[in-house]
Amino acid sequence: MASAPQQPQLPLFYKDLLPLNSRDHGDWKVSQFGTAAHVAQTHAIPLTVDEFVDAQRNYPIVFSAGDNPLPIALMGLNEGVNTFVGEDEKIIAGVYVPAYIRRYPFILAKMKPDSDEMSLCFDPSAGVIAKQEEGQALFDGEGKPTEYTNQVLDFCSKFEESGQRTRAFLEELKKLDILMDGEVAITRGDNPDKPFVYRGFRMVDEKKLRELSAETLEALNKNGLLMLIHAHLFSMNLMRSIFERQMAQGKVPRAQAAAAG
Repeated sequence: MASAPQQPQLPLFYKDLLPLNSRDHGDWKVSQFGTAAHVAQTHAIPLTVDEFVDAQRNYPIVFSAGDNPLPIALMGLNEGVNTFVGEDEKIIAGVYVPAYIRRYPFILAKMKPDSDEMSLCFDPSAGVIAKQEEGQALFDGEGKPTEYTNQVLDFCSKFEESGQRTRAFLEELKKLDILMDGEVAITRGDNPDKPFVYRGFRMVDEKKLRELSAETLEALNKNGLLMLIHAHLFSMNLMRSIFERQMAQGKVPRAQAAAAG
């Protein structure tokens, strides 16, 4: 069996990677996840800019801390808390499911560190891709990818393209220097003197945004970046909603400070 691509650190959810090929997996099939158990303990999900408008209806969109921030959708405010996975371990109906979740267990990955060529890989530990009776076939009788596999490849390719647009967006925010360390304090009615303070993420500084020149704002509006910034800022109003979801589910920690990002 082909060796897995060498990666110093695997992405969120992925515990192992194998390149998909007809020689080793010609008669393998992929079945659907019975649950979203692999998502249940994850509160922050990577997001692309192409998802901002859809995601901001359900989740606060913030940026990770550090020199190279990335957008993330908060499905909970505390480590290990996902308020959108029910007791049946399924994502509740009617909410936007980030593409990062929908892509798993597939991914495009570089086989060699010194090459830009990417191959369709999968996480064998996910337990849904195997030599099994039920499921979608990955290859036909001639060893050619099935329509399902081509759709998966197309989805992963578009995800990578969205990732490039996302990185370009973040570079623009860094260039404009309008990101700031975020902090949200949420008080409970029964204990107003001890707010829950969430830090550890970045967000757009509205004051700096307003101070940008008319020319810069016009350019941001024309290239669609201003809409993305506004979607992010509007979504921040959902921080309290997520907190209240945690309260209703009995998942609010006793500590008075926590990291949201």
